[in-house]
Amino acid sequence: MAEPSRQLLLQVKGLQVAYGGIQAVKGVDFEVRAGELVSLIGSNGAGKTSTMKAITGTLAPSAGHIEYLGADIQGQGAWDLVKKGLVMVPEGRGVFARMSITENLQMGAYTRKDQAGILADIEKMFGIFPRLRERKDQLAGTLSGGEQQMLAMARALMSQPKLLLLDEPSMGLSPLMVDKIFEVVRDVYALGVTILLVEQNASRALAIADRGYVMESGLINMTGPGQQLLSDPGVRAAYLGE
Repeated sequence: MAEPSRQLLLQVKGLQVAYGGIQAVKGVDFEVRAGELVSLIGSNGAGKTSTMKAITGTLAPSAGHIEYLGADIQGQGAWDLVKKGLVMVPEGRGVFARMSITENLQMGAYTRKDQAGILADIEKMFGIFPRLRERKDQLAGTLSGGEQQMLAMARALMSQPKLLLLDEPSMGLSPLMVDKIFEVVRDVYALGVTILLVEQNASRALAIADRGYVMESGLINMTGPGQQLLSDPGVRAAYLGE
């Protein structure tokens, strides 16, 4: 678990998000420190994805503050945030379907100029995701859902993130592929990448988290170490069907 002295990367304070007449996020507070894997769990419609979109600037908050590396980032575009090391793998993956795997990885490095480093990192991604190496010239749109998720994660890592946001990486995948995706998340975390993981799969997300936040109806109603939340009777009843 991260020590309190570690650098505060992300701080969300009093965040509210409304759209279409719906108050999706009603005032949430949470933080992520360098070297942590933090999970934000909750049922469908809890406000998790709206929170992620607000952080990355694709959805304007109606109230609250979002600070990254000690500075307010509201109103900044994705380009600027990626250059600062804040990178998200969105729900639904969003790969470039008509580009090859290798071309997708090259696009992930669009803010970089170090060509030798980019080539080295592509090889590194193929080491982390050997399935992608086997299909490196294949069009991304022809990959399975799990393979596309791997590609989306690898593409994000090509930008050398300080903080990687993963939005529902296991959604719609087979149980076998869910196992693989969570294995990859652990591997990426072991490399030293700080991760904010948003997931409906509470048991898997909390099992690998340093800390977790439980979100329901636009509010965070519980927080604590991942293993502590995993064993909490209320969490188990609400999210694990026990």
